[in-house]
Amino acid sequence: QLAIVESGGGLAQAGGSLRLSCAASRFTVDNWAVGWFRQAPGKEREGVAFISSAGDRTGYGDFAKGRFTISRGDPKNSVYLQMDNLKEEDTAAYYCAGQRWGSGSLFAREFTSWGQGTQVTVSP
Repeated sequence: QLAIVESGGGLAQAGGSLRLSCAASRFTVDNWAVGWFRQAPGKEREGVAFISSAGDRTGYGDFAKGRFTISRGDPKNSVYLQMDNLKEEDTAAYYCAGQRWGSGSLFAREFTSWGQGTQVTVSP
């Protein structure tokens, strides 16, 4: 298990930007891939983006392509999700998750460690 802390959520207007951060002291140990997921009320959790442990492979949900960017910090114990051109439908709780020894994916079941989530609310 991994202790994951997310931050950066909040309120934004449609068309605006937010940057989410995810930190875990052991991201650089045991090769953790990291994913961002979101869940809106009454909806299933869906994959937003992922990044491999080395930072050389990324993937995005269709709704995130061209608007969201995932990256790893230096040192690589932080992962960021830059969200631009936000839409009202991006309103959800966003979760960061770790996949040990994995290459990353958009499937929540493949991740074993989860943060508590951070709320993103996009207003008209």
